[in-house]
Amino acid sequence: MQRSADPAEAAVHEVFVAHYGQLAGWAAHLVGDRDLGHDLATEAFTRLLGHWQRVDDPRPWLFATVANLVRDHWRKRGREANAYERFQGGRVRPEEAEPGPDQAELLSVRAAVEALPDRLRLPVLLFYFADLSVAEVARQVGRSEGAVKRDLYDARSRLASTLEEAR
Repeated sequence: MQRSADPAEAAVHEVFVAHYGQLAGWAAHLVGDRDLGHDLATEAFTRLLGHWQRVDDPRPWLFATVANLVRDHWRKRGREANAYERFQGGRVRPEEAEPGPDQAELLSVRAAVEALPDRLRLPVLLFYFADLSVAEVARQVGRSEGAVKRDLYDARSRLASTLEEAR
């Protein structure tokens, strides 16, 4: 296989070799689907190639990009579900519908994190799940370190309250 003469492509390849496995695993964990996780990680690396000249530190940039792709994925799934419900338009009578699962049984840390507002969710994902420092998270979300610390504090409070209610 012939290597590209493009230095950006060679540099991204080095980053790919070093971080792809961890990034794909993290993405798969977030979406609950191994194949989709690999697709999201690959998309992040494709985007990295296009932004290479503007990226100071590729690892946090990649994790932030995957977190945004995951958020977009869940938003799209939510819109699809809403459209399907509208399409059904009451075709199933309430007495025919099966009862939904108990919310306490469904609640997990993952669900609690997904329920956080975007402003809090991304810092939590990057800090706790991608293992980025507060400074790296601040750079990726475009906020000060103090604001990120406050977001993490607020997120922990909300998560504790949500998880306590589920007991």
